[in-house]
Amino acid sequence: MADADNANPARRRLLIASTVAGGAAAVGAATPFFLSWFPSERARAAGAPVEFDLSKVEPGMLVTVEWRGKPVWIVHRTKEMLDSLEKVTDELADPQSGMAMQPDSCKNTARAQKPQYLVVEGICTHLGCSPTALLKAGTDSGLGAGWPGGFYCPCHGSKFDLAGRVFKGVPAPTNLRVPAHIYLSETRLLIGADKKEA
Repeated sequence: MADADNANPARRRLLIASTVAGGAAAVGAATPFFLSWFPSERARAAGAPVEFDLSKVEPGMLVTVEWRGKPVWIVHRTKEMLDSLEKVTDELADPQSGMAMQPDSCKNTARAQKPQYLVVEGICTHLGCSPTALLKAGTDSGLGAGWPGGFYCPCHGSKFDLAGRVFKGVPAPTNLRVPAHIYLSETRLLIGADKKEA
């Protein structure tokens, strides 16, 4: 039997070639199936959670991440920034965040799960403009010596503190929205999810 197989090398080459072609076809057919398990760029923009590495954000720094086509600001607040939150309470329209503009886990003075990190949508709640981040307190902001640091919308003059809470007497009716988010580790943030996947 072995001599018969050796006597027909063309048959052996045909079997090897058809096996290789069949394997390549199986991989080609399976690839789209496996790729469908991962969200596309379009799906991510439509609302799939976005992961971010917090180790890139130094104290006092703001970075912008896109989620659902919106800018999400991540601010690594310093101790001075956190201390300023209590000082402006009387000037705010909703200091205790009574309106549901944040997950329950962020319903506190810092509006955060971890006080040092503010995660907030960078869209004014008045007409959807994008406010300017003026994080430093004082006259450097152009808003006067009493400016505690925060966000200012130059379109109509709405002001928000360093927790995204709206000041009284401005057009914006509510605090900046805090999106659902969770911490996967000390340095990994997942925006757009409120619990870890099992």
